[in-house]
Amino acid sequence: MNDALADADPRADPLADPLVEQAGRDARTAADAAHVVVREVSGLGELAAVGDLFTRIWGRPSVSTELLRAFSKTQSYVGGAFRDGALVGACVAFHAAPRLRSLHSHIAGVTPGTGGRGVGFALKVHQRAWALRHGVDEIAWTYDPLVARNAHFNVVKLAARPTEYLTNFYGPMADAINGDEDTDRLLVRWDLRAPAVIRAAAPGAAWRSVPGGSDGVPPDAVVPVPPDIERLRATDPAAAHDWRLRVRESLAPHLAAGAAVGYDRERGYLVHVPARTGAASTTGDV
Repeated sequence: MNDALADADPRADPLADPLVEQAGRDARTAADAAHVVVREVSGLGELAAVGDLFTRIWGRPSVSTELLRAFSKTQSYVGGAFRDGALVGACVAFHAAPRLRSLHSHIAGVTPGTGGRGVGFALKVHQRAWALRHGVDEIAWTYDPLVARNAHFNVVKLAARPTEYLTNFYGPMADAINGDEDTDRLLVRWDLRAPAVIRAAAPGAAWRSVPGGSDGVPPDAVVPVPPDIERLRATDPAAAHDWRLRVRESLAPHLAAGAAVGYDRERGYLVHVPARTGAASTTGDV
């Protein structure tokens, strides 16, 4: 009986799953649109280039060549985006519990100056295709909830679902991006088979910022974020810290209570409490 059930599940043979084939096509289309080639990285020279890329972005070493080599050898994900043969973006993820059916995407970045040109999207869609091909159903990662462009990218463009607020998750980092600020993070989960995610990965996706189960329902709370927290950290660290505390105090209890959280560029985070959405655990249409 168990064997029959396994045979009936396309994920038992990922390459036989039509969603895997579609995800591969979506990844190639996204890469073409960004004018890059996205592929796995495994050679020592290219792995070192990935580490160097992250160092340029964050202003300090973030991940060593040795660790990247170990990730690659153990069939975790190390992907790179190349334009005219030069590395312009990279993304690293490792397998996570339960049962190696999920990935934790630890770090991703693109060369300064290439942001907004689709390179980050091409990397994530490639990561999704790779994951599905390896029998992985979900990818999780964290991001700074104060960075407005990342909130839009993760929650709206990718249709990832915020699930947990992590206070000062990494501790002091003192790098070029985080400065001396507390490293609060939002944990998001990307259900690779969810209809909203399938639509988000498809070419020409139309993005809407309504969280699941709340279509047409006004949010119970709106949590604004500053338009450019990185500039604010450089010009007014005290004001940046006030934003950190304000967003933490607003978002953390809502997520702990199971609220569905979306994002809107004009207003900020849109919170729908479970009693009103009736489906706080679903991913929103984007």
